[in-house]
Amino acid sequence: MVQARTKPLTLDEFLKRPETKPASEFTDGQIIQKPMPQGKHSTIQSDLGGDINRVLKPQRIARAYPELRCTFGGRSTVPDIAVFTWERIPRDENGAVANIFAIAPDWTIEILSPDQSQTKVVRNILHCIACGTQMGWLIDAEEQLVFVYFADRTIAVFEQPDDRIPVPAFAESFSLTVGQMFGWLTQ
Repeated sequence: MVQARTKPLTLDEFLKRPETKPASEFTDGQIIQKPMPQGKHSTIQSDLGGDINRVLKPQRIARAYPELRCTFGGRSTVPDIAVFTWERIPRDENGAVANIFAIAPDWTIEILSPDQSQTKVVRNILHCIACGTQMGWLIDAEEQLVFVYFADRTIAVFEQPDDRIPVPAFAESFSLTVGQMFGWLTQ
């Protein structure tokens, strides 16, 4: 028996579906559920987002959001940390932070999980860059290294403990070395 092909899911149809835990992302008509974060991932995500906010938020430079759905450019992704410059944070009519972020983050940070496809994560980072994101980080806790994706699409790897990891220009007051980041895993 031949079955008729079903119509591919649209982004609007995906956005009407209930949220999943862990989050699902929509890329090229496909729903891809992210893996459940584990200890190393959660430690880095929590400490990194907190440190970014401690430095940049009080000065109203930028704000880091963990697991925030960002829908733009025909995709809906949930970066581990999405950083938005203060003036680009979507707001509602009362001036409060909006619930829907329909723009690319200024800085996207992904932390590779053991069962996660590095290719899919890199594709999300590159999609962000193509849509105006200034920088992307891909953190690999198992290998203890960070790939940095620049706006011009060049890539650099940082793996020595003393390597200072580059940040976007707006975040220049935030400084972090590879050793400091992976040191959080032993605290």
